Amino acid sequence: MAKFRIAWLPGDGVGQDVMEAAKIVLDALKLDAEYIHGDIGWEFWRTEGEPLPLRTVELLRKTDCALFGAITSKPKEEAEKELVPELQGKGLIYSSPIVRLRQEFNLRTNLRPCKAYTGNPLNYRDDIDLVVFRENTEDLYVGIEFHPLPGELMDKLLELHPKMKKFGDTPLDDIAVSLRIITRKGAQNIIRDAFEYAKKHGYKTVTVVEKPNVIRETSGLMVREARKIAKEYPGIDLWETNIDAMCMWLIKNPNDYGVLVTSNMFGDIVSDLCAQLVGGLGFACSGNIGDNYAVFEPTHGSAPKYAGKYKVNPIAMMLSCKLMLDWLEEFDMANRLENAIAAVIEEAKVRTYDMGGTSTSLEVAEEIARKI
Repeated sequence: MAKFRIAWLPGDGVGQDVMEAAKIVLDALKLDAEYIHGDIGWEFWRTEGEPLPLRTVELLRKTDCALFGAITSKPKEEAEKELVPELQGKGLIYSSPIVRLRQEFNLRTNLRPCKAYTGNPLNYRDDIDLVVFRENTEDLYVGIEFHPLPGELMDKLLELHPKMKKFGDTPLDDIAVSLRIITRKGAQNIIRDAFEYAKKHGYKTVTVVEKPNVIRETSGLMVREARKIAKEYPGIDLWETNIDAMCMWLIKNPNDYGVLVTSNMFGDIVSDLCAQLVGGLGFACSGNIGDNYAVFEPTHGSAPKYAGKYKVNPIAMMLSCKLMLDWLEEFDMANRLENAIAAVIEEAKVRTYDMGGTSTSLEVAEEIARKI
C-alpha cells in the first residue's frame, strides 16, 4: 500500500500537458504515492452541468491531497450556451470548481511563493524572493451577488445606510451588487499563517496589503487584526501598505519585501504581479491549504490553443509539486526537486518558448528528472 493517496486532477487544456510532465518528475523522485484520477473541468460542465462532480468531491475526501492542472472558466451567458442541448434552459449556473474546492474543504490559505531563479531571462530582477499569503475563502469570492437587485434588499439598504440614497431612483435591473465579507477569524488565520511562515523561514517583515482608507470596515478589520497579531512576533516588523501603492512599490523596490498578506481579491491581483517579476505565470505555483487537506496547482489558465502541443512552461507545475512535497513533509524530495529545477534554469540548455527556447513541456520535465 502506498504511503500517500493523491487525487490527480488534470482539468482542461494544458492542464493535461503539465500534469503529464509532473508525473515524469514525481516518478524520478520515487514518491511513494497512488495517483487517483478525478473528473473536473469544462467537459463535465458541458455534458453534466457540473464542472466539479460529486464523485470527485467524494474522491478527494479519501485522499491526502490533490494535484490540479488547469481549468477553463467562461462568463455566465457563454457557459450556458456551451451546455449540451438537453441541459440548456434549466437554470444551471457555472461556478469555478477551484473556488468551490477552496470553500468545500476550507482551504483558507493560498500560498504563492515568487522566487527569481538564477539564469531566468524573464526575471525582473535576480534577487527577488517574495511570498504572498492570500486569504482563500472570503471577500468578494464568496459569490454572494445580486442582479437585478431584489426590491426588499434595496429597501433594507436604503433604511440601513444613507449612502444608498444615491441609487434610490436607479431601476433595480440596472444595479448589480456583490458582497465583500471579511470575518475576524478569517483575517486572524491568514495573518497568523503569514507570520508563522516568516518566522520559520527567516523573513524580517510581513506586509499587510489592504485599502483601509477607503474600504474602512473590511480592510480596516484586516489591518487591526494584523496589528494585534504582530505583537506576538517581536522579531518581525509589520508593514502596512495600500494595494495600489503596493503595486507601485513592487515594481520600484521588490527586494525590499518578503512576506505579503492580504484578502482574497487583492491577493489574486498582487500575486500575479509578483509572479510576473520572476518570469510570469510559467513560474507561478500555489498551494491551497487547509487544516486537513490541500490542493496544489499552477496558476496559469488552460490555454486551449496550446492544448496537447506540450508548448507551455511546466515549471509552475513542478514548483507546485515542490509545495506539495513540503506539505507532505517529504522535505528532502522537495529540496532535490527545487535544486533540479534551479539547475535546469541556470544551465539554459532546455527551455520552453516563453524563455526563448524550443523545448517541449515534456523535454523540460525529462531534463529536471535527469538532474534529480
